[in-house]
Amino acid sequence: MSNQLKIKLSIADRVYPLTIHPDQEEGLRKAAKKIDGMIKKFESSYAVRDKQDVLAMSALHFATQVEQKNIETVEGAETIVHKIKALNDLLQDQLS
Repeated sequence: MSNQLKIKLSIADRVYPLTIHPDQEEGLRKAAKKIDGMIKKFESSYAVRDKQDVLAMSALHFATQVEQKNIETVEGAETIVHKIKALNDLLQDQLS
């Protein structure tokens, strides 16, 4: 516990004290900054004043990005597997 770091992150005008591993600090600060940026964007684009609404919209935005990356990763892996199988078949034909 001695190598833990205490930080405070501000998200949506609220301060959140966290105890983290020092390696996590940069990622957490960047994430908090992205969330605040997304909140400002939603507030200005949609005239939404309720923080809970913009937080929910931000969460949906970031969760969608993660899910889309997962879908693309799976599809990419399937394509690679098909190409490797085709290459393997070609090699087997040449070796026989």
